[in-house]
Amino acid sequence: MEKRDWEKLIENLIKERILRTPKVIKAMRSVPRGNFLPENMQSYSAVDTPLPIGFGQTVSAPHMVSIMNEALQLEIGQKVLEIGAGSGWHAATIAEIVAPSDTPRSEWGHVYTTEIIEGLAEFARKNVRNAGYSDRITIICTDGSMGYPEKAPYDRIIVTAAAPDVPQPLIEQLKPNGIMLIPVGTVHLFQSLIKITKSADGEIKRENLGGVAFVPLTGRYGHKF
Repeated sequence: MEKRDWEKLIENLIKERILRTPKVIKAMRSVPRGNFLPENMQSYSAVDTPLPIGFGQTVSAPHMVSIMNEALQLEIGQKVLEIGAGSGWHAATIAEIVAPSDTPRSEWGHVYTTEIIEGLAEFARKNVRNAGYSDRITIICTDGSMGYPEKAPYDRIIVTAAAPDVPQPLIEQLKPNGIMLIPVGTVHLFQSLIKITKSADGEIKRENLGGVAFVPLTGRYGHKF
C-alpha cells in the first residue's frame, strides 16, 4: 500500500464528513490498516471495504471504524473494552486516541480487547506488538459476549460483531456516564448500530445510528448456530 493511497482515503472521509474531529482524524492517519492485514490483503488496505483476515472473519471498512470512533466520544485516559479484536487494527486506532504517544504515560488510558478465536487473538497480538501498541492494548482470548469483568467498569465499550440483543453483562460493565456501541440484528446483514448511554444514576438510553453489516457475535450472548 502506498502512503498516498491511505492519505487519499482519509481526505475523502473528511470531505464526506465521516471523519470530523482532529483526534480521530489523527488516529486514522497514524494507524494505516495495511499493518494489520494478512500479506495477501495488504495491497487492498486503502479500499474502503471490509477485508478478510482469516478464520472466516473480516476487518471493518475504514469508514465504519471512523463512524464508530467518532460516536464513542473518546478521550485521553479512558479505559475501553472492545469485543472482537480481529486483526487488532480497530483497537490500535482507539489506543491512539485514549493513549496517544505524544502524551505522558501517566495520562494514558488502555484498551482491553477480547477475541474468541485463538488463532486470530495471536494474529492480533503480533500486529499490535509490531505496530508498537503492546503497552496500550491487552488482547484476551475469551468469550467477549460476557465482557471482561476483571477490568470492569469501562468508560467505553465497543462491539465489532452483531449480537441478537445487547448482552446484559456489557451493560453492567459500563461505567455511569459511559457509552457503548454495538451492532444488533440478525446474522444476515439486517443490523442496526446501537449507541447505549448510561446516565450518572444508571439509566440506559438507546439510539439507533443506522444500518450496518457485521459478522455475527458468537459465545453465550451471541448468535447460536
